[in-house]
Amino acid sequence: MAEGDIEPIARLRLKAFFEGTDRTLDEDMAGLRRLIAGDGFEAAFVARNQDQPIGSCLLVRDEISSPHDLTPWLAGLIVEEACRGGGVGTALVKTVEAHAASAGVGMLYLYTWQARAFYEALGWRAVETFEQDGEPMLLMSRSLL
Repeated sequence: MAEGDIEPIARLRLKAFFEGTDRTLDEDMAGLRRLIAGDGFEAAFVARNQDQPIGSCLLVRDEISSPHDLTPWLAGLIVEEACRGGGVGTALVKTVEAHAASAGVGMLYLYTWQARAFYEALGWRAVETFEQDGEPMLLMSRSLL
């Protein structure tokens, strides 16, 4: 992720993940900047169409508000609505998986509810269904070995 990607990706993330919360654009942009300024293990990948960012996916050590003591996480997969269904999300997931595997990660985790079938088609398995903040949630994992 480059500096010029931060604001458009943060806007996508706010709409998809944080609408109705107190999280601000500046907070999400600051979080993305911290992530990409880190040690290189955590990473933010961006998909582009004609040099415009249309999607992103993260590899993070810690998931936001996680009730599970697991690491690392595939997080924040987002693709512009108009660009969905063309393989962008799949490519982003595979990029995160490859980065994690190259860093020696054997098992990767994620949370989802609506995208269960999408991730299962990519080889992820359901681990546990639970409630978080009164909403259903699914913990999934993927072996990278």
